[in-house]
Amino acid sequence: MGLLRIMMPPKIQLLAVLAFGVAMLFIENQIQNLEESRAKLERAIARHEVAEIEQRHSEDTGRELSPLSEKDDTVIIYNRVPKTASTSFTNIAYDLCGKNRFHVLHINTTRNNPVMSLQDQVRFVRNVTSWREMKPGFYHGHVAYLDFSKYGVKGKPMYINVVRDPIERLVSYYYFLRFGDDYRPGLRRRKQGDKKTFDECVSSGGSDCAPEKLWLQIPFFCGHHSECWNAGSRWALEQAKYNLVNEYLLVGVTEELEDFIMILEAALPRFFKGATELYKTGKKSHLRKTTEKKPPTKETIAKLQQSDIWKIENEFYEFALEQFQFVRAHAVREKDGELYVLAQSFFYEKIYPK
Repeated sequence: MGLLRIMMPPKIQLLAVLAFGVAMLFIENQIQNLEESRAKLERAIARHEVAEIEQRHSEDTGRELSPLSEKDDTVIIYNRVPKTASTSFTNIAYDLCGKNRFHVLHINTTRNNPVMSLQDQVRFVRNVTSWREMKPGFYHGHVAYLDFSKYGVKGKPMYINVVRDPIERLVSYYYFLRFGDDYRPGLRRRKQGDKKTFDECVSSGGSDCAPEKLWLQIPFFCGHHSECWNAGSRWALEQAKYNLVNEYLLVGVTEELEDFIMILEAALPRFFKGATELYKTGKKSHLRKTTEKKPPTKETIAKLQQSDIWKIENEFYEFALEQFQFVRAHAVREKDGELYVLAQSFFYEKIYPK
């Protein structure tokens, strides 16, 4: 054999080596295909085992499992921050509630005060948890976060929210108070008639554009503690961060609202099935825009960014943005410029007793 290899021409030897390499690649590819087929078979067997167990359980109890809708007492609270596209998103819930069979309720507080009295806190918590006729329910309103666990009730709602770049939010609110928006153009606003631009307001030290007006998103997430409303409080910042991570199912950002809606639809189809398509094609749900809004100059932005209040509010916004982008990275994938929700990536196996 060694003699034959020596006597083989170099071209034949090269072809033999290439043929051997191709054969090895083919074998490796077949092995990989077999491994993938084995994994698919294991998942199919596991799903079959789960189905058999569920079927036996149904037969043992002598009745079919109750549909989710009969037991569904889910409550979502969207304690919306003003001028973060909250009306746009809420309108989608109103458009979907009939089709998806859930209730939408607006929490209308006197003068839009986000802080409830203690007695109203108790009333509200009792209403939300015991009002069975309104379940499943989607509550929305400009209300600071409430920790339901401190009121001695069973069950907690799921919180969601949206935040926005602090300066962009304040600019939008400033012009909204003067010119309104295209949602209700005929409604007279509180500062209607004031033609001063946001830049002029900042330059003259006006109260409607003062750094203290930036202090809103942190207290909305911090809650009903007095320190939450102390502008510039680092304790309030840390409490708001804690609540965002531990008490909110999802917090999106205005700048990426469509992604927020897409993830909500994937996580909570009971409420938000059809929301993404509605947002993309709806004629009214996402068209609310503040009128006469003029972008601030770089000088105006730089002046506001010198404030400690802006630095703390912006730190919270950046924290929320990072958390949302982390959730999104594990929930969707981009292909050909479009986002797609990832399919379920876990399954059950080795289920005993059989």
